[in-house]
Amino acid sequence: MEKRANRFAENLKLLRKQAGWSQLYVAVHVGVTQQCVSYWENGKIEPTLTQLWNVADLFDTSVDELIGRNDF
Repeated sequence: MEKRANRFAENLKLLRKQAGWSQLYVAVHVGVTQQCVSYWENGKIEPTLTQLWNVADLFDTSVDELIGRNDF
């Protein structure tokens, strides 16, 4: 499970930087605090399922892609 959490953290940070968005921008649009986004990106905490859906929607991607589960 930890590997997926790290992949989520890596993917979130990569997508955010590619989009040119700040952690605060992501936080506001997902409905969490900037500190929460920072913790996600550093692998300190994991998002709830609803938060994960919101992040996927924001980046117009699937949850599977976001958590690195695209190689079945």
